[in-house]
Amino acid sequence: MEAGLLVATPSQTVGPFFHVALTPETAVGTVQPTMDGDRLHVVVRVSDGEGEPVSDAMVEIWQAAARNSAPSTVRGDAPCGFGRLPTGEDGTCTFETVRPGRTPDGRGGWQAAHINVCLFARGLLRQLHTRLYFAGDPGLEGDAVLALVPEPRRQTLVATRDAARPDRWVFHVRLQGRDETVFFDV
Repeated sequence: MEAGLLVATPSQTVGPFFHVALTPETAVGTVQPTMDGDRLHVVVRVSDGEGEPVSDAMVEIWQAAARNSAPSTVRGDAPCGFGRLPTGEDGTCTFETVRPGRTPDGRGGWQAAHINVCLFARGLLRQLHTRLYFAGDPGLEGDAVLALVPEPRRQTLVATRDAARPDRWVFHVRLQGRDETVFFDV
């Protein structure tokens, strides 16, 4: 095609092209061995509006350390509160991490323990941001961000503990539909 015939194309979606650049060196699904805290496995399940697994999404997480502070770096021997993994054929990926501590809310209170989740998937013009909270956490009631979400929708932000494996939590991200996960405009 001649250069004079090229025209600008409309905006494209964010996926599924990000898997091409996700090399083993950039796929980070485990915490650093030096990171203190109770180890846990967080399974993120991504499904579309029909409940079908999204097998080509990329999920990023970032969180506070177990002792209520932000980790200092993503690389090296220092603690790491960041992870990035692709979903598999079943629409899931599993992060090995530590239970995050509560963090100050900037108004003199405390946020409940949570993990920030960023999702890249086909059909999206921008990545989606949400939060993962832990079922049964006593801090949920006083969390200022969770309080902004209407009561009937809050359960979409809460991971449930696997009864067979107490160190395993499952968080279902639904992209559309009646139980669509709450996403934040950040």
